[in-house]
Amino acid sequence: MEKTLKYLDEHSERFLQELFDLLRIPSVSADPAHAGDVKRAAEWIADNMRAIGVDGVEVIPTDGHPIVYGEKITDPAAPTVLVYGHYDVQPPDPLDLWDSPPFEPVIRKTDIHPEGAIFARGACDDKGQMFLHLKAFEAMSKSGELPCNVKFMIEGEEEVGSDHLGLFCEQNREKLKCDVVLISDTSIFSNETPTITTGLRGLSYVEVEVTGPNKDLHSGVYGGAVANPINVLARMIASLHDEKRRITIPGFYDKVEIVSEEERKLLNSVPFDIEAYKKDLGVDALEGEEGYTPIEQTSIRPTLDVNGIWGGYIGEGAKTVLPSKAFAKISMRLVPHQTSDEITELFKKHFERIAPPSVKVTVRPHHGGEPAVTPIDTPEYKAGEQAMEKTFGKKPLPLRSGGSIPIVALFEKVLGAKSILLGFGLDSDAIHSPNEHFGLFNFKIGLKTIPWYHHFYRELKK
Repeated sequence: MEKTLKYLDEHSERFLQELFDLLRIPSVSADPAHAGDVKRAAEWIADNMRAIGVDGVEVIPTDGHPIVYGEKITDPAAPTVLVYGHYDVQPPDPLDLWDSPPFEPVIRKTDIHPEGAIFARGACDDKGQMFLHLKAFEAMSKSGELPCNVKFMIEGEEEVGSDHLGLFCEQNREKLKCDVVLISDTSIFSNETPTITTGLRGLSYVEVEVTGPNKDLHSGVYGGAVANPINVLARMIASLHDEKRRITIPGFYDKVEIVSEEERKLLNSVPFDIEAYKKDLGVDALEGEEGYTPIEQTSIRPTLDVNGIWGGYIGEGAKTVLPSKAFAKISMRLVPHQTSDEITELFKKHFERIAPPSVKVTVRPHHGGEPAVTPIDTPEYKAGEQAMEKTFGKKPLPLRSGGSIPIVALFEKVLGAKSILLGFGLDSDAIHSPNEHFGLFNFKIGLKTIPWYHHFYRELKK
């Protein structure tokens, strides 16, 4: 890897400028107004792949946003690594909370990133981390040190549920055939304590609508006699948790994985500072399911959260209206043995059952995904462990994540390959929020860790 690492050092400034060019493209997949920008980002990635020597590069249309594919097969006897990432990003709203324009990347120093961090939408999730794999490949290929065959599949719909990725994988099993799927769309615990994500929660996402009267009413004339859908919705939502912060939907916990005491002890071995955690978030206290630590509450336990709620008049000044409708968007994070379809159905039946007769309720399922766990005694995981130990100088800890990447379970089901979540961001990098960023330290160490992964994976697969 000596030539590869030297190449990375010599070209690091160019890599940053290329990444900045990609970050300037507002590839917001959720907003139809940005459909052209999403396609432009796909073409940018395809052009970059061709420039660094990837073969067979295609921008493949789907019924949604395109998938970029390319490969380099140098030795049929060598293992094949399929690199997955996504080039679409979350909407930047609310814009007034950004300290700099979301699609004009800048480098600023922070307490956590004294070397500086790249501030832009997509800097960490996932353009910055996906880009690491392109540049690591470039360095290995140009240096003549590419240990494994490499395939790239970079999609543009991850932030809206990857609706068309499953069909693409089903239809392209042979094209995507691989030994392992390598993904950098997760985080490490801290720059001092590297971790590899070994578990992901699944997801059930729904929108609810509560309807009262057939039109908005005057709150003075009708208030007190007619049900206010916002009040009713608030009561219904409040009832979804008990005093121990457990979810009250019947059957919700029936299939929840019981994690062993040994694994719980391992999860809690990371140096978690609860006071620093609260200070970073600006809260005086935490609130989670009784009987579990914050590390466990955000990784091995299921959750239910309201992601948005609206209805009635929210403009300037006052309007004394009793609204006809109220709405909320609700997400449930799932753990092994729970399934998104089953939990969505349990939620729907329960929410309809607890609605008072004064309102009508509609539950609309959005997207979902299944939980996934990666064993830590496989060559796929061990290669990541050895690669991180090489660059960080210490063995990483296995850690389950609270987030969801639905395609991990999909890849195992369709392609028969385990995924390794070799992420380099930090939970404090504000992904999905204003001022998203990615530390320069993390960018640089990610660039060097990925080639080592390929090196050790080939050695372990011999």
